[in-house]
Amino acid sequence: MKNQTTDLQARLRELSPLQYQVTQEGGTERAFSGAYWDHHGDGTYRCVVCHTPLFDSTTKYESGTGWPSFYDVLESDRVETHEDSSFGMRRIEARCATCGAHLGHVFPDGPRPTGLRYCMNSAALDFEPRSPDSPTG
Repeated sequence: MKNQTTDLQARLRELSPLQYQVTQEGGTERAFSGAYWDHHGDGTYRCVVCHTPLFDSTTKYESGTGWPSFYDVLESDRVETHEDSSFGMRRIEARCATCGAHLGHVFPDGPRPTGLRYCMNSAALDFEPRSPDSPTG
């Protein structure tokens, strides 16, 4: 357990101030300001803190909100959701199930097949391009 804690502390020190504010303090980056809101690469979006794969680019879509939006997670056990009643609103917060990093919020206004919109902060994500010889999806 000590090595895991030490590794996490080292990764937290490597985060930019915005990445730290978003993932550790539940902050939100400004709309249309993040690296991935208009990103169209083919690959995997990972947690910026622990590098757990969270979303595949095949589920990313243009929501018009200014944040990267996905209609599904890569694996259901990789993103935890919790009710968030901060700022006088009732929302569903999304967190990395591995390290607890705040990722963004989930809304019930997404496209089929899930009807969900995982509205994430670019600052909470890293993108790993898919290698040419790996299968899609």
